[in-house]
Amino acid sequence: MADDAPQDLRDAHARAVKQKAAEFGFDAVGIADARAPLDQDFAHYERFVADGFHGDMAWLAENAETRRSVDHAGILPRAKSVICLARRYKRNDDERDPEFAKKIARYARGRDYHNHVRRKLRQLSAFVRSLAPDTNARPIVDDAPLLERAWAARAGLGFVGKNGLLIVPGLGSYVLLGEIVTTLELTADSAIPERCGSCTRCLDGCPTQAFPRPFVLDARRCLAYLTIEHRGDIPEEFQPFVGERFFGCDACQEVCPFNASSRPQTANTSPFEPHPRWASTTLEDVEALTETTFPAFAEGSPLYRAGVEGLTRNARIARKFSGSGGSSNG
Repeated sequence: MADDAPQDLRDAHARAVKQKAAEFGFDAVGIADARAPLDQDFAHYERFVADGFHGDMAWLAENAETRRSVDHAGILPRAKSVICLARRYKRNDDERDPEFAKKIARYARGRDYHNHVRRKLRQLSAFVRSLAPDTNARPIVDDAPLLERAWAARAGLGFVGKNGLLIVPGLGSYVLLGEIVTTLELTADSAIPERCGSCTRCLDGCPTQAFPRPFVLDARRCLAYLTIEHRGDIPEEFQPFVGERFFGCDACQEVCPFNASSRPQTANTSPFEPHPRWASTTLEDVEALTETTFPAFAEGSPLYRAGVEGLTRNARIARKFSGSGGSSNG
């Protein structure tokens, strides 16, 4: 499509994209102008890396300059719009989940969300390409160097809270994010102001005090990082807080008022229902996993991310400290 498409056409295409996104099951959608770089957010990211707060996640420091914008070979040349989408994963009946599932962060209790969200994004990308000749569109789900929460905030999808998570009005922060970067010029939405005010419940509620200051997370102290991404032993000072947080941590989200006031779940929740295997799984079962038995146990689950060594380590710590002071993840 030529540059500077008529406003009425940009409006019509934006409406069509949002309607189709809803049909595909996305709970919220916003559109950002891709042509202005994320200078302020990029500076925030650079400081995060310089401080070493990314821990062992070396990929977060790689391709640094490409994270400033999306209009380049690493993402999509001639990009004009970033379509940002949210899919709510928290279910209203999660208190009924099996006890083992309650030891897992809510996003990871079901099947690997990447597959579900990626499939829907590919379908929506095909629709975007159909709107105008020579349109390109790239779906992204954690597979490109992109500052997704910054783009989502620019798109008015939500605002970044003091715990660094995107909070979507009416949905809260229990959402999965995905993006479509496209050469199609769409009417952009306006960013919304941050609404945390003086509230610090997420910062105060972190069991390991992983926030050195508002809006900044030191992953090296975060239980989600320590139980999923970190390789090797978990530092002894943090082990008591693992408790029953066997995989991930929702502590900073559980205390957020925006999650308490989110609207009832109406979308299909089947991708996020607890894996049937968790109904009969115990920590003892996990601790006994081997290189041979691990693949079948974790196949199709986000738990695969931690590897057999990570899962058996977590199970050993969780068994030791369950009920000894770390609050439950359910």
